[in-house]
Amino acid sequence: MSRMIELLGTQLTDPFRIGLIFFLLVTAVRTRHSMGMRAPLAMGVVFVAILLPLTTEAGAVGATRLSAVLSGILANAVILAVFLAGWTLWERRSR
Repeated sequence: MSRMIELLGTQLTDPFRIGLIFFLLVTAVRTRHSMGMRAPLAMGVVFVAILLPLTTEAGAVGATRLSAVLSGILANAVILAVFLAGWTLWERRSR
């Protein structure tokens, strides 16, 4: 259990992951009129969660790839929720 918490903490503070999720949101906002927001964001969260453990040493905490991907989905969703909250506040203030 402590390995999973350590893995999740590592993923939540990964600057590369945070940057990917930020620019995923930027892209989704720019294309929301033609694509919507839910499907691109959901697919992006899963894509980043699969991509990072396969291409980097993101799963080096001692976890399997499956647990790295599953906790990556959770970490990505949390990061995205923070960015979405900020974007929503920004939109409300600018109106």
